[in-house]
Amino acid sequence: EVQLVESGGDLVQAGGSLRLSCAASGFTFDDYAIGWFRQAPGKERKEISCINSKDGNTYYVDSVKGRFTISSDNAKNTVYLQMNNLKPEDTAIYYCAGDVSVGSSCRRGAWDAWGQGTQVTVSS
Repeated sequence: EVQLVESGGDLVQAGGSLRLSCAASGFTFDDYAIGWFRQAPGKERKEISCINSKDGNTYYVDSVKGRFTISSDNAKNTVYLQMNNLKPEDTAIYYCAGDVSVGSSCRRGAWDAWGQGTQVTVSS
């Protein structure tokens, strides 16, 4: 069974940093796409970043480019989201999702599993 578990959410002041982790299990951690999503109160969940394991390509939505960095540690079966210069508008529940089927790709948006989410709150 594919499982994803997020951690690292917290309350921080604007301008601060956090690193979220997405620990994965139940699949071979060498062919996957892992995406980070967030859902703010009263808003739809949106993808903000993604990483492809095969080519290492990463993707970011414009609102987080230059502030957030996605990375992976295959030895630890974990994908990270380093978030710097946080803003109040980054406040949301953050989720990771995994595409672990053959041909996994950030572009196809076929997510096989989701984590339970971790809360990030940025105070002004």
